[in-house]
Amino acid sequence: MDPIIRIEHLDKEFRLKDMNVQALHDVNLDINKGDIYGIIGMSGAGKSTLVRCLNFLERPSGGRVVVDGKDLKALSEKELRETRKDIGMIFQHFNLLMQRNVIDNVCFPMEIAGIRKNEARKKAMEYLEIVGLKEKAKAYPAQLSGGQKQRVAIARVLASDPKILLCDEATSALDPQTTKSILQLLKEINRKYGITIVIITHEMAVVQEICTHVAIIDKGKLAEHGTVEEIFQSPKSKEAKKLIYQGMERIAEMKGKRCVRIVFTENSSFEPVIGNMVLACKTPVNILYANTRDLDGVAQGEMVLQLPEDTEIADKMIAYLKGARLSVEELEDYVG
Repeated sequence: MDPIIRIEHLDKEFRLKDMNVQALHDVNLDINKGDIYGIIGMSGAGKSTLVRCLNFLERPSGGRVVVDGKDLKALSEKELRETRKDIGMIFQHFNLLMQRNVIDNVCFPMEIAGIRKNEARKKAMEYLEIVGLKEKAKAYPAQLSGGQKQRVAIARVLASDPKILLCDEATSALDPQTTKSILQLLKEINRKYGITIVIITHEMAVVQEICTHVAIIDKGKLAEHGTVEEIFQSPKSKEAKKLIYQGMERIAEMKGKRCVRIVFTENSSFEPVIGNMVLACKTPVNILYANTRDLDGVAQGEMVLQLPEDTEIADKMIAYLKGARLSVEELEDYVG
């Protein structure tokens, strides 16, 4: 199956005063129909530039973006406008028309498309019901909370019947509880309508909550990509590890130098694996870090263990953990 979005050798360079800035360099990525795809990176990594290249709001300096079989670079301006109708976009700051009430905001793209007023208002009410805001149809944006404004923005995008929805830091301005409700709404829209969703974020928690796949951008380059489960269980790049290990504080001084990160799957989370390992090896370990995360509705736990200085016992412990079907990764220089 061909991907709905294919990015090939994508470059983007900006000219600033007397210098060129390389925002993206040789990015290659496939996004399949129906994916909820997270693109994550620190501030300035190039992720927002990447998402704006997906609908040619920013024209790449090199490479190709193919959307639903169409090479965007080869399209005329008219053809590009038609293709953009299939690509909806929601932003951090909602971009609602403040002088229009909620239902008129949702009707706006349908007006531009030439849909009759009565039909547009009927469809707008259906979209407002989907996002849970039917009773706010006559309210104005200034009367709404941040979460409600984002729901109106989502309803307005749905009015264009998009195949793809691009979300550029769409929850960054919202509190954690509201963020969770918006992400659940997006997940439901993806499930119900089959809309492919691309989420730009700097928060790993957002990716874990909703995404099926993730790409990590670092200094304009693709550092790592794969399923969220793969990247979470066994991050390979330095940037991926930095994002996933957020909150793990480096230990200042400990005797044992060998540390391992283990990930508990849903099958092993109820078993006393660490206790059994300590009993089997007759040697204690230090638990330096422990956390539980929700990956698409499945609870997964992780720990960082400091192993004994005795190499033979440490090797035996690692073998025991692997035998218990845990993901085991040795961490270099975790303790100082």
